[in-house]
Amino acid sequence: MLTKLTLTIEQTVIENAKKYAQFKNKSISRMVEEYLRHITETSSDTSTQNTAPTTSKIAGMFAKEYQDQPYKELLKAAILERNL
Repeated sequence: MLTKLTLTIEQTVIENAKKYAQFKNKSISRMVEEYLRHITETSSDTSTQNTAPTTSKIAGMFAKEYQDQPYKELLKAAILERNL
């Protein structure tokens, strides 16, 4: 069932969103729905729901288990993993 939702958003954000939506060949409603679905279904843990996926991955590099490893080694491993 579709339900109408009214949002209050800055005009410049709306203009940029319209351009992006047109580029992606989607409606703004569809993009908002996909985003809301993503943040509510990806994790049942509320502490991670407020963090973007990329931010979560980057934050993991600073976990205590990695503190003894040099940054360059961690970065190299992350790049290799991403390219697999």
